[in-house]
Amino acid sequence: MRSLPLTLVARLLPVAVLAAAGVAMTTSDDSDASATPAGPSPQTSAPATGAAAPRYAKPPEEACTVLPESMIKDLVPGAKPAGNELKSSDLNRRTGCSWHALDDFDYRWLDIAYDVKSVAGKQQSEGGSAVPGLGDNASVTEKTTEDDDQGIREAVVTVHQDNATVTVTYNGGDFESHKAADSDEIRKGAISAAKKALAALDG
Repeated sequence: MRSLPLTLVARLLPVAVLAAAGVAMTTSDDSDASATPAGPSPQTSAPATGAAAPRYAKPPEEACTVLPESMIKDLVPGAKPAGNELKSSDLNRRTGCSWHALDDFDYRWLDIAYDVKSVAGKQQSEGGSAVPGLGDNASVTEKTTEDDDQGIREAVVTVHQDNATVTVTYNGGDFESHKAADSDEIRKGAISAAKKALAALDG
């Protein structure tokens, strides 16, 4: 049986954990105020009588159950379907879940994060490539990193729908060949997970 490169795993996993958790969940609760434009606007003025309420009151309470087990097994072989809940200071606004596993020498990491605001804001472009037919606005960015000759390929899908934002991060690499995971596999996996995560907002 081949021995696992523990030193490489020890270097890569903390980086992945900090990157995924930090980007998805550490935005301060005051971000709504900083994103609100100065001066009068439909969002800052008193709502008109009969104005529609935001589409989503809060994100899914159990984010670790929004993806089917079959998808988790396919995208993150060897991961426990229960996942790891992402911590948040305001569960009425932000929730999320992550799965990661090393299957033999094949590593995969997947996380989903929800951010539901009290009002629908202006949708910002996240750069990358547009993903047609997903939410009101969706994009995917991709990158490949090298650390001590180990390649990791990552795709991040950001979906805006009304007053909610769903962010899916999916990455992986082969610790034996040191090659990053296949680009098409990572991109399609991230998009398919984003579709399921978005559908969960509507129950």
